[in-house]
Amino acid sequence: MLKITNLESGYEKLQVLKEINLEIKPNEIVAIIGPNGSGKSTVLKCIIGLLKTWKGNINFNNKNITNKRPDQIIKFGISYVPQGRLVFQTMTVLENLEMGAYLIRDNTIIKNRLEKIFEMFPILKERQSQLASFLSGGQQQMLSIARALMLQPELILLDEPSLGLSPKLMTEIFRKIKEINKEGTAVILVEQNARMALEICDKAYVLENGRVVLHGGKELIKKKEVKELYIGH
Repeated sequence: MLKITNLESGYEKLQVLKEINLEIKPNEIVAIIGPNGSGKSTVLKCIIGLLKTWKGNINFNNKNITNKRPDQIIKFGISYVPQGRLVFQTMTVLENLEMGAYLIRDNTIIKNRLEKIFEMFPILKERQSQLASFLSGGQQQMLSIARALMLQPELILLDEPSLGLSPKLMTEIFRKIKEINKEGTAVILVEQNARMALEICDKAYVLENGRVVLHGGKELIKKKEVKELYIGH
């Protein structure tokens, strides 16, 4: 599905990513973990086209999407949820979701997608007429993810979805991620909560100083260096 080969990138003259190799297959959840500043979010920005790739290739469904514009990449079937719960605060929940379907011209399709979203996120159905600013942090995160799902992407990129949430809401967000994946959407998850990310992923990549230093499946949770550095016990 998505294959990254020898990816190098950064900001202006500061190189962040060094020879990143990463692959995700259909219906997988892939976690990217590592310390702050290791380049996790930078990988997602390169995939979605917000940051230029200096070297290497990004291929999606056998198409080279390296350095394509974000609007082109979205049309290929990739959605992106940045960290920080970036919803339109002065718009209603429903209007936010409709904004997520901006590429769709058929109102029947939009209506069907909304029904599916409301099935998955009942709280958003209840609050569809409320302004997004009145939602809790966890509800805003759900709205942000739901909006990205309106285009029925094959792959969704989630950047720190549990950031700033209570343990209860964090658990709920991870449950929703698993549900989204079961519906057939592949997920790349950048996450500080390494334990929870490793528990739900099919495989994971550990980044340090812009390089992949470890990769593997759920067995990473048992590795001494991962436990000490990222899980804490």
